[in-house]
Amino acid sequence: MFQDYALFPHMSVGENIGYGLRIKGVPRTKRQERVQRALRMVRLEGLDRRRPNQLSGGQRQRVALARAVINEPQVLLLDEPLGALDLKLRQEMQLELKRIQKEVGITFVYVTHDQEEALTMSDRMAVMANGRIQQIGPPVEVYERPATEFVAGFIGISNVLERDGVRFVVRPEKLRMLEAGEQADPRMTLEPGTVEQVVYVGMTTRYAVRLDRGELLVAVRQNMDAPGQAQSSEGRRVTLAWASDHTFVLERRATGEEKR
Repeated sequence: MFQDYALFPHMSVGENIGYGLRIKGVPRTKRQERVQRALRMVRLEGLDRRRPNQLSGGQRQRVALARAVINEPQVLLLDEPLGALDLKLRQEMQLELKRIQKEVGITFVYVTHDQEEALTMSDRMAVMANGRIQQIGPPVEVYERPATEFVAGFIGISNVLERDGVRFVVRPEKLRMLEAGEQADPRMTLEPGTVEQVVYVGMTTRYAVRLDRGELLVAVRQNMDAPGQAQSSEGRRVTLAWASDHTFVLERRATGEEKR
């Protein structure tokens, strides 16, 4: 299944979906039955006589999926299948693809450069760099326990710090940003800093905080405050706090005392 749909413009939706069966020599009556079943699966009943140019982008993508699935392959490769769609439609199609995959029971090999899409779609995911697999595992494992610094930086936003010979990752959503006077759990690590940048992204706001020790960390807050209130935080002194069990160690280096 391709990113650009690759539908035949001179054929109807039904003819596009049944093309593979026609090439295989499946009888017409049987072919039409399977086409109608595929149309129901992708929720396009009644559109079998339309041409591709009469459909929306999401509908054309469903036709491409039905055309691929109707041949009942053991494995289906989806190569950036949602790359041509806008964000809202892409999110809707992600749910549709997951529903269809469970319904037909075919293994989907899904290729994407969109990290959020990879986390959303996968039961098991692989992160690759320069032709080599860096890590394989369930999405929650790859995100929460990255095997390498590359994986930590590639999947989502990562804050990489080194303290006392330990190099570790703490994700933005794990950071608690304390204003002056706010108290934190005494078991949490506390580091003061200054808010350098505030970025509003709808449901959340991202804060770039320069620690007094020099590192720039990104913290995320749910937008529970009044609209626009977060923008006044630039230049404000804050304290970032995080729990040790919300970090993941990448590397432990021997300190000077340990070497002696």
